[in-house]
Amino acid sequence: MLKKVLIANRGEIALRILRACKEMGIQTVAVHSVVDRDLKHVKLADESVCIGPNASAGSYLNIPAIIAAAEVTNADGIHPGYGFLAERADFCEQVEKSGFAFIGPPAHVIRLMGDKVSAIEAMKKADVPTVPGSDGPLPDDPETCLGIARRIGLPVIIKAAAGGGGRGMRVVHEEKNLLGAIQVTKSEAASAFGDGTVYMEKFLQNPRHVEIQVLADTHGNAIHLGTRDCSLQRRHQKVLEEAPAPHIDQEANERVLQACIDACKELGYRGAGTFEFLYEDGHFYFIEMNTRVQVEHPVSEMITGVDIIKQQLLIASGEPLSYTQDEIIFKGHAFEARINAEDPRTFMPSPGKITQFHSPGGLGVRWDSHIYAGYSIPPFYDSMIGKLITYGDSREEALARMKSALDELVVSGIKTNTPLHMDLVNDEGFKRGGVNIHYLEHKLAEEQ
Repeated sequence: MLKKVLIANRGEIALRILRACKEMGIQTVAVHSVVDRDLKHVKLADESVCIGPNASAGSYLNIPAIIAAAEVTNADGIHPGYGFLAERADFCEQVEKSGFAFIGPPAHVIRLMGDKVSAIEAMKKADVPTVPGSDGPLPDDPETCLGIARRIGLPVIIKAAAGGGGRGMRVVHEEKNLLGAIQVTKSEAASAFGDGTVYMEKFLQNPRHVEIQVLADTHGNAIHLGTRDCSLQRRHQKVLEEAPAPHIDQEANERVLQACIDACKELGYRGAGTFEFLYEDGHFYFIEMNTRVQVEHPVSEMITGVDIIKQQLLIASGEPLSYTQDEIIFKGHAFEARINAEDPRTFMPSPGKITQFHSPGGLGVRWDSHIYAGYSIPPFYDSMIGKLITYGDSREEALARMKSALDELVVSGIKTNTPLHMDLVNDEGFKRGGVNIHYLEHKLAEEQ
């Protein structure tokens, strides 16, 4: 079993990892930038090390500094959380070459799934359903590209192989715009990601974003923790999530869940991961795999009772999974609202000092956050300051608890997007369930 884990992250996920370690009797090391010395997990950790200046490039993305911190504190494992270095294959390699356990999948799997083209090819081999597309990188020959688009059928979407987070994408509705779109996307991809490789897929008009949480150990075992619906998005960034995904065709659901388990075994996957799909007209289409713990993992924990972070730690220690698939019991419904320090209308970040804070409570309410009264939110990092999670025996009960919890939440001194969430949980379309990925942006556009 791991004895001391270095947490290579900040904010709520760092605190979440620290709490799991404490429950398991694992000592913790918090690394932080200069401005983050007052973070809650830094104060609670057994040891802390300042690894650099406020800018992420000099601290949370500074691989030599993180590994040096692990060496001087005699840590034996490093947990990357999400974001920052979590899906960097070179980080995983350097961690393991330095003699530490990387709490995540092997480097070759991170690299395979981090490239959208190779990921799609791997999923096809594993019989995971994919979006009709170019079946590889687009060539330089214009006529071949036009032929691929005609075979797929317009509209199509051009995507950067190394893209992510909604960047490196361009939708083409008319054939005359195709070649120009390919060239622009290639240039943008080369500039943003250092890789100009692009591929083409059928553009689905009104899909939902449905994902599947998986866990796999080093003994050949893999399980799923069901579906999540993450369709409420703004600029490809998730806002409000739920589990399980409502109104999904049961037969298609069972097929894709089993396909994800089979894919984990074929890949030699290790740890927690998420298969992301577009879902339309009763069909799943694979888009990418996140080889880390997800921001929205708590909703899966709430409906299964499985502590995903603890399972990551056990797997990294060489232990087998604590559950078989038959032992996973799905019960009830859960929602997660991402609470950001931002203007709820303009979405401009709102850093500053929290003058007053009160967290909501009650049966079925969970608040995952690093903030406290008197804490100053720095302007250097992501604006998310907490996750409000509610659970109920039914979707309606979980949603009612979310409304009450949002009402109770008090964060003064800064602006937050709580009013947006209040609007969403009272929205008739969302209350019915099954909205598509364009729903929120259309709603915001109509209101403006």
